[in-house]
Amino acid sequence: MREKLIVIVTEGPDNQEKATIPFVMATAAQSMDVDVTIILQAEGVLLVKKGVSENVNASGFMPLKQLLDTFIELNGKLLVCTPCAKSRGISENDLVEGSKLIAAGTVISESLSANAVLSY
Repeated sequence: MREKLIVIVTEGPDNQEKATIPFVMATAAQSMDVDVTIILQAEGVLLVKKGVSENVNASGFMPLKQLLDTFIELNGKLLVCTPCAKSRGISENDLVEGSKLIAAGTVISESLSANAVLSY
């Protein structure tokens, strides 16, 4: 059975470095044959709103759009906090392909099933 990592992202595009690092860690883990799920909460939900990742380019890092595309191509799961999205006027149609709206119970069950959880 493959190892599983959960990466929780709470920073949005206003903090480009902190928004990018979780995706760097996630794709690094994928390259090590780890199953990775990214859970976006708080301002982090903005990162998977269509058109936002194209404008996140933290100095010294690969652009977020490229990291996000790689994450999805490597079968990563993107789970988005429903109340966090709703409070920011984001609907499921506003999200990049591959994103799924979830509730708190999913965060808990995903975290309990993982070998490790990183939070940013």
